[in-house]
Amino acid sequence: MKALLDRARSFRRRVDFESDEYRKLAVGQFPEALFITCSDSRVIPALITGARPGEIFELRNAGNIVPPHDAYGAASGEAATIEYALEVLGVQDIVVCGHSHCGAMGALKYRADLSGLPRVDAWLDYARPALAPVLRDGGGADGEDAPVRGVAAVSDDPALREVVQLNIRNQLAVLREYPVARQQLNAGRLRLHGWYYEIDTGTIHELDEDGGFEVHGS
Repeated sequence: MKALLDRARSFRRRVDFESDEYRKLAVGQFPEALFITCSDSRVIPALITGARPGEIFELRNAGNIVPPHDAYGAASGEAATIEYALEVLGVQDIVVCGHSHCGAMGALKYRADLSGLPRVDAWLDYARPALAPVLRDGGGADGEDAPVRGVAAVSDDPALREVVQLNIRNQLAVLREYPVARQQLNAGRLRLHGWYYEIDTGTIHELDEDGGFEVHGS
């Protein structure tokens, strides 16, 4: 923590706040995209995209989940962020970015025992039903039920990758049902993108028109 504090304290000395770039930020923000991704500390949107301050508007939570627009009744942080990005900031592109080695998706895939994490378990319920076709019935190699304890570190096995990528498609589908997004999509003022990010290689796989993920720029 000391290293983080030291870097924060020296931030003003490391950045030229007198430059035109930073002076413009005091006037307002004009991000190019809303970037919806996981809270995972290994996924850093600005680092992945090379974005400068003010270029991307971020929405992060466990598993890059987009709950239904009316999930919380009157208000939700996710719905408010999406509404603000589209209606106020005029964002025309939304990226839903899932990633390899995802603990949230691993917890679903391997039926983690989340009895000690009731809020996490309830949150994952937003993603769980639509992922049912690819969730494993048994946890052990012999096919017997063997749920793992808690949210363990997970590897990027092909089965987990399938879950993460289906979750990306599912969250894009939920996003399309948001009234504000549907209106912009119908008017041709909004584009949706699905990305799968490999933590260990830095590779970005983009969702194509056929529903598959392909690598661009390699």
